[in-house]
Order: sequence, then C-alpha cells, then structure tokens
Amino acid sequence: MSEQTGIERDEGFEAILEHLKETRGFDFTGYKRSSLMRRVSRRMAQVGADGYPDYLDHLQANSDEFAALFNTILINVTGFFRDPDAWDYLQAEVVPMLLAERGPDDQVRIWSAGCSSGEEAYSLAIVLAEAMGLEEFRQRVKIYATDVDEEALAQARQATYGEKEIESLPEEYVRKYFERLAGRYAFHKDLRRSVIFGRNDLVQDAPISRIDLLLCRNTLMYFTAETQANILRKLHFALQPRGVLFMGKAEMLLSHSRLFDPLDLRHRVFRKVAFTPAGASVFGMSFAQDQPTAVTEADELRALAFSASPVAQVVVNSEDVVALANSQAQQLFGLSERDIGRPLPDLELSYRPVELRGYVAQAREERRAMRVKDVEWQRGPGEVLVLELHVSPLLSLSDEVIGVSVVFHDVTTSHRLLSELANANRARENAYEELQSTTEELETTNEELQSTVEELETTNEELQSTNEELETTNEELHSTNDELQTINNALRDRTSELDDVNEFLESILTSLRAGVVVVDHQMRVVAWNSGAEELWGLRNDEAAGEHLLNLDIGLPVAELRPVVRPALADPAYSEEIVLKAVNRRGRAVTVRVACGALRNRRGESTGAILVMETMDGLAEPATRGTSRTSEDR
Repeated sequence: MSEQTGIERDEGFEAILEHLKETRGFDFTGYKRSSLMRRVSRRMAQVGADGYPDYLDHLQANSDEFAALFNTILINVTGFFRDPDAWDYLQAEVVPMLLAERGPDDQVRIWSAGCSSGEEAYSLAIVLAEAMGLEEFRQRVKIYATDVDEEALAQARQATYGEKEIESLPEEYVRKYFERLAGRYAFHKDLRRSVIFGRNDLVQDAPISRIDLLLCRNTLMYFTAETQANILRKLHFALQPRGVLFMGKAEMLLSHSRLFDPLDLRHRVFRKVAFTPAGASVFGMSFAQDQPTAVTEADELRALAFSASPVAQVVVNSEDVVALANSQAQQLFGLSERDIGRPLPDLELSYRPVELRGYVAQAREERRAMRVKDVEWQRGPGEVLVLELHVSPLLSLSDEVIGVSVVFHDVTTSHRLLSELANANRARENAYEELQSTTEELETTNEELQSTVEELETTNEELQSTNEELETTNEELHSTNDELQTINNALRDRTSELDDVNEFLESILTSLRAGVVVVDHQMRVVAWNSGAEELWGLRNDEAAGEHLLNLDIGLPVAELRPVVRPALADPAYSEEIVLKAVNRRGRAVTVRVACGALRNRRGESTGAILVMETMDGLAEPATRGTSRTSEDR
C-alpha cells in the first residue's frame, strides 16, 4: 500500500510532493500521508497559505521555503542512551556477543541510520570504548552515522552539547568522554575520528555494506508499509552474516520474519537470517622447526593442504613434542603458535577431551593405527561435542616411528542424528496407530488456526500502525514542549530583570528627601515617593492613578497647571515656581516646585516630573530667572 488506510488522496497535496521530488530530488511519497499532511499544514499556517495550491505557489516563488518545510517534516528528537533499558541490553549482551564472534584484529563496522544530531552515534562510541578499551576502539571501530537532514548532520559533526543534552549521561561518562569548552561539552577528538557522518536517504540511496551492528531506531515508523519493506531489504543487505539490527520501541518486524530473527523482542533487537557462505577463510599452519630458506612448490602444496584440511589434526614427534597443528586444531582446542614446539604433557590437549598421551604411546609402541569412538567433550556452557580420534604412527623410509598423527573428527551431528533416529523409530512405532485418527483432527484444527492467524496478523498490523501514529504524535508534542519551555525560561528571565529595575527605581525615589511626583500625559499620578507622603500626608496607593489637580492636599494644585502643561508637550521644558502651602502637620510652609518633562529614549515627552522642597526659614527667591511665586503670577 502506498497510502495509509483512511487517508484520501488529495491531488493538491500530491502535487506538492511531486514538485519536491522533481526540483529538490527528495522523495516524500514513501512517508505516511497522515503525518506528512499534518506537518505540511503546520508550515502552511505559519506562512499564511489558504490551501495546497497556494502553498505550492509559495514554494515555487521562495527557494528558501524548502529548507523550512524540510525541517518541519523531519522531527529530530534524540538523546544520549535514549530508552536506557534497551541500551543496557545492547551493552551487556549484544556487544560482547558480537566481539566474541570476531577475531582480535577484525574491524568492527557500525551504522547509525537516522542519527539526527549525533547523540546516538556517540552513545555507540561510548559503549564500544567501554567494552574494548580506548586504544583497541581507535584501531578497530568505524561508526557510520547518516541522516537526510544536513542541518542535523552539521550539528552532529561539531560534537558539542549543552547541559540539557548530557544530563541523562552518568557523571563518569561525562568526565571520561567529554571536555568542557566555552560552556558546552565536546566529545573527545581522538574518539570522534572513529565516527563518520554523511547524508544517506534510506529510501533512495544505496546502503552501507559489511555492517556488524545497525541502529535504525524510531525511523521506519514515518514510512508506509511498502516503503518499510524496501528499507528493511536494504538493511538486510547491509548487514554481515549474523549481523544485528537494533530498532526503536515503536517498531517491529511482524511481516519480515524471513529476513530477521528476534534476539530480544522487548528491546527490539534482531539478527540477520543468513545462509552459510560457499567457502570460509582458513587459518595458517604452524611448525615447530624453522622453515628452510628455499621452499619447493611441493612443500608449499603439502603445507597448504595440511592447513586447509577440514578436520583438526595434531602431529607429535618422537620426543612427545607437538610438531604440527593445523588451523582447525588451533580453533577447536585454542592452540596458538607459542604451543607449537611444547611438550604434549604441558598442554591441556594431553588430557582433554581425552587422555591422549596413552593412545599416542600405544600407537608408537604397537606401530599400528587405532580409533577412539564417542569421546564426549564439554567444550563450553551448553555445548557438548562428540569426537572420534584416529591415532596413527608415522613411519620413516627406514621403518622407524618418527611421530604420531592424531586426527579429531567432529561426529557430533552424526551422533545426534543416530540418537534421534533411534528415538524416532521408537516414536514412529508408537505414533503410527494414532496418526490416522489424529490427521483428520489436525486438518480441521489447521484450518481454524490459519483463519485465526490471518485475523491476528490483520489486528497486529492495525495495532502497529496505531502505535506508530501515537509515537509520531508524541515526538511532535515533545518537540513543541521543548519550544514552550525555552520561551517560558526567556519570559522568566525578562520578568526577573524588570523586577530588578523596578526595585532599583523604587529605591531611588525612596532615598530622595524631596517630594517627587510623576504624572502621565493625562496628568494622572504615576509615581508618588515617600518624600511626598511625608510632606502632604497622602500615601502612594491613595495618590496613584488620581488626577494631579484633583488631589486634596495642602498644596494649591490648581496653580501647577501652567507649569505642567508645557512639560507634557515640550521635551526640553523646565520651570520652577514657589507656592504657599500647608503641610500634613497643618503648618504653613513655602514650597519650591521644579517641573520638567519626562523623556523616553527617543527624546519624546511622555509625562512630567515635579520635585517639591520646603523653603522654611529661607527668603523667597526674587531674582531667580527660572522661578516665580504664586503672587508673581
């Protein structure tokens, strides 16, 4: 299906997708229509487009709009060790298993598909560095991190993160793998070189090959079922045989069990289903004595044939020293080049899986070959091998025993098959009589089961689609919540700054002993300091918002009109007058009132400031050019 059930095809919307594909080379047709339409509608609302045709015109006319639409469609929600339980399982079980299956010098290739801003890729680097050690990590590991969002990739390449991004990391990881730079945390450069970022479109581009571990988490849920199937085939091709696929909690592989087997379904970890390759690499053969400087072609062929033998073989010389061991023997018994040339009794091989020294001595003394059958060997936890040993003396041209060859045939499979065959024959005899009656019942049950399975598959597909929709909505809500949190923090900072400024201005007005009154253009009181309260006995909450000329105080406020009015119109205005008044104690006082304009940053008058001081005991100023008394007027 190319479109989701319940979403009708809208020709205007499809025209937008076709335009993006033709002009920008990016194919959104594989994405779920419901999610796409929701995000495109959000962008349309931001630019004020009334419908899809209007928005298509807007896209064609504005080349910068594509980047904004692209960022809206691709939701980059990620974090270090996102879903900690799944990462714990990966670190404790999957990574040790992968490393155990590879040689000590083999390269480890990892792909993080849909890496967003890089936290997932660097989480992988931390897990591998913890498992292998820093030096071995630098030499053996390559992490390929890809995404289609160039802006997210640019941020990932910088490898720097803020306090919020690393808050989920344990403190020891922060100290060990990050360094503090300009208030941010930068991933260590020497480990950063093992992480390679690049653009890759899972729908259109070829996959990276020979991958051991592939992470594609919460990415497939944005695509239709058909596109998901195509991408999963690419991921299957990208993985090495027995490679591991790590997916997100909202994704499952219900319809692709033939490609992947679940390792842990709860944590969404799967393993590639692969067939045994036609050929396998062969380890080299080791010799106890030094090789001659000139090696003939026949000697080389004999050495290669011995090394390529499909069965394990060890040769002991006449002095009970291990002289030869082919690659199969080295693998089977854990031998190394250091063991070649050592006495057989010094090696674990001499008594495990069987007491080998006695058989070697017997073959040497009796000068005849012998076969030891059904040797069971507990190689490891839960792994039992059944071996058959062929012990043969090696005779020289002079008919002397110069060594003994021991060949270990792994007959585990045939031994198991024989045992199973015997059990099967006994079971066949018991089951034959019941088979006829059970067959008819089985056919009926099989038909019912098939019908039930089909219903369950349909239900599971619907549940998976619903779950992916809910996960997509949750991602969008998470992104929106982060934006609102950022705005809320900014508003809190601005409120704090405003409170500080108001407190500062209040402290200035309180510190002035003179009475200070500030009025707006309507001559309503805006500020009334403590000096004014002390002078006239009117509190700030009683004066605020009242018209200046309506105040009932001991000052003849009506006589202030001629000096206040010009200050409201002229930013450069300044004037002083002297008035007779009665203070709050009922005493007659002479008050000097200085009036000036209240100017904003642009130099415009937004009100007037009046400063009032008593002049008791002072002569009234008769000669001041800018002052006048009420009698002068």
